[in-house]
Amino acid sequence: MSEFEIIEAVLFAAGRAVSLEKLEKITGKPQKVVLSAVQKLTEAYFSRGSGIEILDLGERYVMQVKPEYSELMREVAPKELSAPKLRTLSMIAYYQPLLQSELVDMRGSGAYDHIKDLIERGFVESVPYGRSRQLSTTPLFADYFGLKRNDPKAIKEKILELLKSQGGQSEINLWIGKKIVVVTPMYESLMGMCGIREYFVVNAYSPSKEEISRLLEADVVVISAGYSDTVRQYCDGEILEMHSTTFEDLIEAIALLTEELPDEVDFKIVENNIKKIRETRERYVSSAVLIEKKVKPATEMVSKIVNDLSLGISADGVLIAPDYGISKSGVKIEKGAQILIPTHRSVEGDLLQRVCTKYDSVLEGLRKFEK
Repeated sequence: MSEFEIIEAVLFAAGRAVSLEKLEKITGKPQKVVLSAVQKLTEAYFSRGSGIEILDLGERYVMQVKPEYSELMREVAPKELSAPKLRTLSMIAYYQPLLQSELVDMRGSGAYDHIKDLIERGFVESVPYGRSRQLSTTPLFADYFGLKRNDPKAIKEKILELLKSQGGQSEINLWIGKKIVVVTPMYESLMGMCGIREYFVVNAYSPSKEEISRLLEADVVVISAGYSDTVRQYCDGEILEMHSTTFEDLIEAIALLTEELPDEVDFKIVENNIKKIRETRERYVSSAVLIEKKVKPATEMVSKIVNDLSLGISADGVLIAPDYGISKSGVKIEKGAQILIPTHRSVEGDLLQRVCTKYDSVLEGLRKFEK
């Protein structure tokens, strides 16, 4: 085998940049011979109009698909990094050296998994720094993205150059700081309660092809509790499961979003809405004080409402059940129920209105029994 053939095989098999020193060792040839072979190989690929090219990265050489064909290869090429992981990597590259604690503050707790994967792939190195760890890119990162050297300043300039060519300042904000938020239709009003203005509404439980693309790009996905396993197959970002049975559930949901998206929320709007929710709850609790009839909750969801209203509970009390009919275990929940609480399938309006409708159904139903 000639050194020409060996070098071609090495670059093809490596899938990343190979140093001149490594090529010398594998071929057993002196540097001058290897350099000549690499130059001839590079010229050969260029002259025959191949979709493959060989790049000189400064005594490191890589064989890759030409940029103009990269989009066509998207369907068959290995999906090395999801969009959320790529944004995490972009932020490390842009701000390096970056403390892991600072990155998690910016990207959310889901960044821990991203960091672990990026370290395992060899793109990022992590070293102890006080109580945290300091993150920076590796030479493999430079090889992978076609940079001649792993220089933080050069990397930052390259990132800005690429992002500006793609979409200007808004694209830069997206990749080096701003999160993509996806929310299911039921929780869209929660965005308003938090003053979050930029988000995408997606049916995360049975998404269309276009919606799957949104989920793949998402940093944060807001869904109903209990559907995490269903949604996880479509996304790699942080999944926030929300409850919306009681007024306290809404306050906890707002608090969770405030914690995960501190840069996106409007704290004045959050403060006003929490105050509104608490005042609304107080009106319902005060109204329930006059009700003497005891109740029998059929499910945990009903128990949460009954307990919040401080209603008396008895085994022979008024049976209250949700209106969704069959439980996950196949039990007919509403059988024999004297009061049915409307669930999200049969209630419209924003989240606060939905909670009020549930509480109204309990109180109005019990008042009829007391007449």
